[in-house]
Amino acid sequence: MEFRKIDSTQAEMLSQLSKAIYKEYYLHLWHPGGAEWYQNEHAYHPDKLMAELKDPNNQHFVVFENDRPMGYLKIRINAELQGSEAMNCLEIERIYLHKAIAGKGIGRKLMLLSESIAIENHKQMIFLKAMDSSKDAIAFYQKMGYSICGTWILPFEQMKEAYRGMVILSKRI
Repeated sequence: MEFRKIDSTQAEMLSQLSKAIYKEYYLHLWHPGGAEWYQNEHAYHPDKLMAELKDPNNQHFVVFENDRPMGYLKIRINAELQGSEAMNCLEIERIYLHKAIAGKGIGRKLMLLSESIAIENHKQMIFLKAMDSSKDAIAFYQKMGYSICGTWILPFEQMKEAYRGMVILSKRI
């Protein structure tokens, strides 16, 4: 496995990777047509990803296995956590892995990469959001030293109400 930082020239590849992984895990969250809207208009359109990749506050790392993209990490270097505004925070915005490589320690390595970037950037805290229905993901983050510090509700009407709940987890660095 190899982690590579990517730039805006790779927006189309990131769009395809994001959509492929999303389909493995999240289609059940949506009312009819909602997942397509979310993937193609809201989150993973190549133009949107290109703008994210051009923003110096964002960093994207793709996980490659035999030169094939298998997952990715998106972090925001300067982020604000409500209730902790005085803290200098980094946000892990996305950590996605194809099911074929899940459970092989890659997620742990991406979390440690995030922590090293936080330290390099003199951050005091890292935070992330996870779906409150994703018990395995929450347990993984807690095993990595993160604690639940809040909740949040996704505003998407196209999403089934039972899946809109999120927990916010944080870790002091």
